[in-house]
Amino acid sequence: MEIIIVGCGKVGTTLAERLSAEGHNLVMIDLLSQKLNNIQNSLDVMGIEGNGASYNILIEAGVETADLLIAVTGADELNLLCCLIAKKAGHCQTIARVRNPLYNQEVNFIKESLGLTMIINPELAAASEIARLLRFPSAIKIDTFAKGRVELLKFKICPEFHLDGMKVLEISSKLKCDILICAVERGEDVFIPNGAFELKDNDLVSIIGSPQNSANFFRKIGIVIHPVKNTMIIGGGTIAHYLAKRLIATGIRVRIIENNKERCKYLSDQLPEASIIYGDGTNQSLLLEEGLSQTESFVALTNLDEENILLALFAKKHSPAKTIAKVNRLAFTDIIDSLDIGSVIYPKYITADYILQYVRAAQ
Repeated sequence: MEIIIVGCGKVGTTLAERLSAEGHNLVMIDLLSQKLNNIQNSLDVMGIEGNGASYNILIEAGVETADLLIAVTGADELNLLCCLIAKKAGHCQTIARVRNPLYNQEVNFIKESLGLTMIINPELAAASEIARLLRFPSAIKIDTFAKGRVELLKFKICPEFHLDGMKVLEISSKLKCDILICAVERGEDVFIPNGAFELKDNDLVSIIGSPQNSANFFRKIGIVIHPVKNTMIIGGGTIAHYLAKRLIATGIRVRIIENNKERCKYLSDQLPEASIIYGDGTNQSLLLEEGLSQTESFVALTNLDEENILLALFAKKHSPAKTIAKVNRLAFTDIIDSLDIGSVIYPKYITADYILQYVRAAQ
């Protein structure tokens, strides 16, 4: 497909890497030549320096014959304008990144009025992923298919599950569960198991099944399947805002620790049911005073990846909580995944996956 990407930030770069690897022809547009040079040095893409909302720039990028335009700059309004002009100039499909919580309530109206194919929100997508994990705290990762009728769950085999040495074909007969074990990660190796494959403690196992069958399987091996009742969130950014709103709606008690006083006031106004604490979330004494040892889930959402990882490790040590850390930079995923910090959320990957699903379906 002929695809134009406006914006060479983290999301734009991640998208370019994934789409280029699948053989699509890409044109990147950005105001900063340095960003374009960096991405052109590493990927087989064409770069154009300029404003993606300019009709002339879009014509130069080939919008008249393009199949898809994806606008992922840092400004919501600019993304919407890029898509509107592209739609008028070339009749291509358009995807816009819109992050502001204010627009989230009007997303359907905006999409229909401007004729957008899709609106993506990395922060909302990340919050939705975290909310799913807190609904099923024993899972490391959850993906849904067929509008939620089927789930793909990843979990780690612990000795208390009594699965060590059990063959895959014995799962159905011994546990009477209708689930499919589709992948097993053991160290650096990944296996697609047949019936004779033996499971081992510390394996990372991915299973697929309906929510009811998956819950039945986890219940029989002794895994807690009840949603958490309370959570502690470190960092009061946009993801925290979306997440808290979603958790409060399901009856989960939310406590947010934020070190910006103005942001605390804003969150207090927007989330009256949540407890907003003004303080340094990296202060160990503060975390313990606010009930870290009793909390059922702990979510680190600061702007620093290193802080989030260390906070998750600290929470893991001082409480039995389900721990989740947000990571933006993608360069050290193998090292991060080797740490026992519970679940790790990559907002840029989540966004890229949504768009890739659309591109593959369009093909």
